[in-house]
Amino acid sequence: MALLEVKNLGISFGGLRAVDRFEVEIKKGQLYGLIGPNGAGKTTVFNMLTGVYKPTDGIIKLDGEDLVGKKTIEINKAGIARTFQNIRLFSQQSVLDNVKIGLHNQYKYSALTGILRLPKYHKMEKEMNEKAMELLKVFELDGKADFLASNLPYGEQRKLEIARALATNPKLLLLDEPAAGMNPNETIELMDTIRFVRDNFDMTVLLIEHDMKLVSGICEELTVLNFGQVLAQGKTKDVLNDPEVIKAYLGE
Repeated sequence: MALLEVKNLGISFGGLRAVDRFEVEIKKGQLYGLIGPNGAGKTTVFNMLTGVYKPTDGIIKLDGEDLVGKKTIEINKAGIARTFQNIRLFSQQSVLDNVKIGLHNQYKYSALTGILRLPKYHKMEKEMNEKAMELLKVFELDGKADFLASNLPYGEQRKLEIARALATNPKLLLLDEPAAGMNPNETIELMDTIRFVRDNFDMTVLLIEHDMKLVSGICEELTVLNFGQVLAQGKTKDVLNDPEVIKAYLGE
């Protein structure tokens, strides 16, 4: 059974059909790519998968659980986490606190416990600090735990955003143009990071990306969107050599 199963997914904004009959199946442990020209509907698909938009029609199932109609926080708890094309860190919070924010859906205590700093509060804070530092160490950011997130170089901010997403303990990680704004060396390092996350966190990854070197370098299968509809699907090499994809997407 596929980890993510999407069938006949569509959404309309007024009279505009932004995405129509989108379908995809992603197996557990896959590195899967969603590509297409600007305005093809890729981020709209991500927004439906994460509850930002409610689909007009269609089915979204994660590990057999129906997600359509659920709120973003419910979908996150079900096992989907995402990053954004424009990095959305808490820039004036520390690197450590950014990751701890991702952990909060796994730790619950009452307002009174927090206000009075009761033993349960201190126990949970200690556990969260330890887990957050473990994640930061994986991304070689533990030495900068006390830095403001805004003071990290761009590539490390991307890593921090991925670390925060992983802190929510997802089954499926959605990466929205993770290489945006990166230089070639940072992109190569990002590719290694994504592979590491898949292999060491038992993670399934779905990414939107325009950098074809990254896409061809790490994605095992692709779906191509064009004008809100699936243009092609399959193994990465086959899809990138499809004449219709070349015509519509690569402009050659």
